[in-house]
Amino acid sequence: MSNLKLDTTDYFLSDKNAIIVEDRHPQPNFPIHSHEFNELVIVWRGNGLHILNDVPYAITRGDLFYVNAGDRHSYESVNELELDNILYCRHRLTLSANWGDLLPGEDVGQDQRYWRLSSPGMSILRREVDALARECMKTDSLSVLLSETLFLQLVLLLLRFRHTPDSLLLSDAEQLDLLLMALRTSINEPFRLESFCQQHQLNARSLKTVFKEQTGIGVNQYLRQLRLCKAMDLLRHGQQTIGEVAAQCGFDDSNYFSVVFNQSFGTSPRQYRQRFQKRC
Repeated sequence: MSNLKLDTTDYFLSDKNAIIVEDRHPQPNFPIHSHEFNELVIVWRGNGLHILNDVPYAITRGDLFYVNAGDRHSYESVNELELDNILYCRHRLTLSANWGDLLPGEDVGQDQRYWRLSSPGMSILRREVDALARECMKTDSLSVLLSETLFLQLVLLLLRFRHTPDSLLLSDAEQLDLLLMALRTSINEPFRLESFCQQHQLNARSLKTVFKEQTGIGVNQYLRQLRLCKAMDLLRHGQQTIGEVAAQCGFDDSNYFSVVFNQSFGTSPRQYRQRFQKRC
């Protein structure tokens, strides 16, 4: 499968600069591509699909990806999506730090390179990314070193504030994080916002408002996106029948599933599977 390859010389200011921040506010649909450098992807708001090495992820505020050089990825079905790409060249990093442990390399599985960031951590990380973005636009030796120092601080903060997508270690105060985790664990079963709010003593109306402000999409719409994202993955890589895919993705009626899938992607589940298998 062919794809666009992005060169280091097109993004880094000099052969001494190891880091650059590319803000995507907004991030448009972008075709499948790879690059010579590595990158961190931090999603600030909105929603869309991030397809990384043929695995689709429904993304929104708080998603974090470690993308290695040579990985293939694209953005599809974006809606008010805002993110930052922190690009870096491993071989140019000069600070004495154990970068192999701090930044997962090619030997680390893809499931260990996708994380969620807590809402309190997002506010702190926003300031750090902004500071790094300003410093990395200079080429003098002091700025290059300062950029790397700020990058190291950012990487350490990501380790502090990240958690696995299905983590249960958050406090009840982090309402948006709790809701997002609950939705991710409800792909193949019913989800009732009222019951969730009663369980955690939250105001459903306020929570729906916050959710829409931060993700650009309603709760039920986002859950449907998660389910369709799972369906895309099963259709690409699995051998289940369309009915079995529908059931595993929370759709009781396979015909209704086909209608929703067609409305979202402009093709039926069966045609999508055939098209992907032909491309591969």
